[in-house]
Amino acid sequence: MNKKVAIQGVKGCFHEQAARQFYRNEGVPEIVECLTFDGLYRSLDKGEADSAVMAIENTVSGGLLPNFELLRKYDRKIKGEVFLRIQQNLMAMPGQKIEDIREVRTHYMAINQTREFFKDYPWIRLVESEDTAKSAADVAAEGLMGVGAVASTLAAELYGLDILAESIETYKQNFTRFLIMDDALTVDRDKVNKSSMCFTLSHTPGSLAHVLTILSFYGMNLTRIQSLPIPGQEWQYFFYVDIKFDDYVRYEQALAAVRPLMEDLNILGEYVAAI
Repeated sequence: MNKKVAIQGVKGCFHEQAARQFYRNEGVPEIVECLTFDGLYRSLDKGEADSAVMAIENTVSGGLLPNFELLRKYDRKIKGEVFLRIQQNLMAMPGQKIEDIREVRTHYMAINQTREFFKDYPWIRLVESEDTAKSAADVAAEGLMGVGAVASTLAAELYGLDILAESIETYKQNFTRFLIMDDALTVDRDKVNKSSMCFTLSHTPGSLAHVLTILSFYGMNLTRIQSLPIPGQEWQYFFYVDIKFDDYVRYEQALAAVRPLMEDLNILGEYVAAI
């Protein structure tokens, strides 16, 4: 039986592409559609899904800040990651040309990523929708002529739409990083080379700099740091940090050195870096 993977969105979205990429050696996963990111965790808790795939940051639009909070809120460890190039494609019912299209539906982020392309087609009205793949699914289900969608190539394939223009995003180096939450997945300690963690610090001068200096001393490569305010505590923050390393023992030594300086340290996951 193929793994049941919870995604935010509907079949054919980029979350499904990321799921297929991560589990490519286990066959095509069975997709569990969730309306919200919070719903990913609820589907795991209810046993509706075996694992979940969640976007965490994009090279163009930055981090998905609410999702950092979800990592801390739910007790599900990160077991892997996927970097997926986001290619936006204009698609429509078969037999049409771009000149026939008067309206295009897609998610607001996809609109932002493709505005430059549509400047050459001023007669096309861009309409915001809740999901890229759902826009494609709706066009196909209703047989809408003169209406297009911007979504993934997978969406075009699943819903039988023709791609009128490929890779229409403005910035071609557009990647989204997805995290994998899968309690059944065992990560070989000898292969682990990345860790995600969350912690707070005392509100004293240089506290963060001190921690970063120690991590650097032990050869830890800081790949991301994100701060979010702690609700109800003025000017206090949670720090979300990703670090890469070559030696797990050295990583443990670094943790032992910085742990006394941290408060509420939570190791969100130890896994194999995708790149």
